[in-house]
Amino acid sequence: MLSGPYDPPVLFFLMHLAVRRFLRAFGGGSSVAALELENAVLRHQLAVLGRTVKRPPLGRRDRMLLAAASRLLPRERWSVFLVSPQTLLRWHRELIARKWTYRRRSPGRPPLDPAIRELVLRLGRENPSWGCVRIQGELRKLGIRVGATTIRAILRRSGFGPAPRRGPSWSEFLRAQAQGIVACDFFTVETAWLRTLYVLFFVEHGSRRVHLAGVTANPDGVWMCQQARNLAIEERLENVRFLLHDRDVKFSGPFDDLIRSEDVRVIKTPVRAPQANAIAERWVRTVRNECLDRVLVVGRRHLERVLRGYVVHFNAERPHRSLELAAPAGSPRSRGSPLAEIRRRDVLGGLIHEYYAAAA
Repeated sequence: MLSGPYDPPVLFFLMHLAVRRFLRAFGGGSSVAALELENAVLRHQLAVLGRTVKRPPLGRRDRMLLAAASRLLPRERWSVFLVSPQTLLRWHRELIARKWTYRRRSPGRPPLDPAIRELVLRLGRENPSWGCVRIQGELRKLGIRVGATTIRAILRRSGFGPAPRRGPSWSEFLRAQAQGIVACDFFTVETAWLRTLYVLFFVEHGSRRVHLAGVTANPDGVWMCQQARNLAIEERLENVRFLLHDRDVKFSGPFDDLIRSEDVRVIKTPVRAPQANAIAERWVRTVRNECLDRVLVVGRRHLERVLRGYVVHFNAERPHRSLELAAPAGSPRSRGSPLAEIRRRDVLGGLIHEYYAAAA
């Protein structure tokens, strides 16, 4: 239905022709007129976007650019900006204020590095008898300079009292006493020809390091005395205070006398009490489960070769629970990168596997 003398589409078409003729007459054919027309179109599109789209969030760089551009354009042309003139002036004032504002330092001493603080707490926790001055001296040896007052404040805030803070715990006391104790024992191995061989070994209580003394079919007094002499010659009894063994008749009097001549006290376990020599008994079970129960021993030399290979693996590579999963002769720190290639080393013909990270 028509609402006037002209149909709306026809009226819209006539208006379109009139605007096009006006723009053609205004623009002409010069490049300057074309640029002015292009600017007019862009401004109109910007006005349309301003009516239909919410104002986009402006970052710090956007504000700086618009504020700087506003000082170069005359004020009558500020209508091209998305924000009001008051906003542009406020941004410019903020830039001027930031230019003349200096970064202020908080009063007092600079804060202590958290890594140094944790190191102070570690030294205080691991050394209960150390005071703040002793910890300060230890830190200076490491090239770290911290005042004794600062160390005292750190310890107090963490609940550490004055030194000595506490005595040794039972685990620390027993671990310190175990450093000078060595246990020894025998175990037997049956060969493929049903011949009984006797194995004598020594194990250090502190480090759990095992020493294989020898293998024989006849552990008489002469052979036992020779093993004691070997210990003395190899200086394995230098830091040993106690030697622990059971009441087996193979540990004869001359054997104990040679041990005592090295200033080592011999302690015999009670009768039929294998728990009194639990560390040695536990190693016998370990070597049987992991090695001897999987090998058919032919003779004495074969058994010595197998046991020496296993002892090297046990001391250097096998993790131990009482040593925080470190080997008796090794370090608990990891070797190599977790992303490195992991390779395998076979021990005793593939009976035992060792793993290590390949060098980059």
